[in-house]
Amino acid sequence: MWGGRAVALLRVWGLWPSWVPGRRPLSCNAASQARSNSPRCWKCGGSPGGPMGEDVLFCPQCRALQPPDPTRDYFSLMDCNRSFRVDTTKLQHRYQQLQRLVHPDFFSRRSQTEKDFSEKHSTLVNDAYKTLLAPLSRGLYLVS
Repeated sequence: MWGGRAVALLRVWGLWPSWVPGRRPLSCNAASQARSNSPRCWKCGGSPGGPMGEDVLFCPQCRALQPPDPTRDYFSLMDCNRSFRVDTTKLQHRYQQLQRLVHPDFFSRRSQTEKDFSEKHSTLVNDAYKTLLAPLSRGLYLVS
């Protein structure tokens, strides 16, 4: 199911899923908590959110990669404050963390659906990183 490498990376970064006692959620933002309609896991039908409605990348029951949220803000995805000033070192680390979790190379033995979701997540992360890294594109994104 999950290789030892992925689990080790999650533990090192402190991104172990919220359904494991004593660990932080993968990610959490106010917009995801405010959503009233909680989506269900495409694979097992379980609720992919953690106990407090955290937005997670993987289903806590079956560990399947969930589809990306197309309405998610680049700043919340990259765990940055929504401002023109961005810590590029923190941005780069978050980019690397997310790519290690969702890069398509790590889903070669998974179902085609998860491969597709992985490609979408990876594309979204790449777009967010490129947009927020350059000051001009970051400013244009802020005003749009």
